[in-house]
Amino acid sequence: MSALVFSAASADKNALEEDTAFTPRFDANGLVTAIVTDAADDMLLMVAHMNAEALALTLETGIAHYWSRSRNSLWKKGETSGNVQYVTEVRTDCDQDAVWLRVKVAGHDATCHTGRRSCFYRTVEIDGGKAKLAGDGSAPLFDAGSTYRKAD
Repeated sequence: MSALVFSAASADKNALEEDTAFTPRFDANGLVTAIVTDAADDMLLMVAHMNAEALALTLETGIAHYWSRSRNSLWKKGETSGNVQYVTEVRTDCDQDAVWLRVKVAGHDATCHTGRRSCFYRTVEIDGGKAKLAGDGSAPLFDAGSTYRKAD
């Protein structure tokens, strides 16, 4: 459990945008969007969500933590796969409702649970008036099936 506590976001637009106080604006579910890029080449790796505890643990430990909406639980990135995200920089946007993490990924340098480097490995294309997905050619860097195998 983290000891770091965030102050409530300022109602003063100028203070929110220009002052030095970090007052993240969590949504109605207590979450803030986290955009994650590689610190070396700025490749977009993933988009996730953080609650106050995940954000505080990330800032305190330097290791990315998130809130899993599907599992409804705190999630330390790389805890199962070994692909830990070491945070080199945290930024926030103008109204403090999103954070940008620049990270170095350990392990296989893969972020996605499919084993790929990035969760953004498909493009959206229009074919005959219909939207479809096409792969970008990236292959998994590790066997996701064996890494994330459920305990029997």
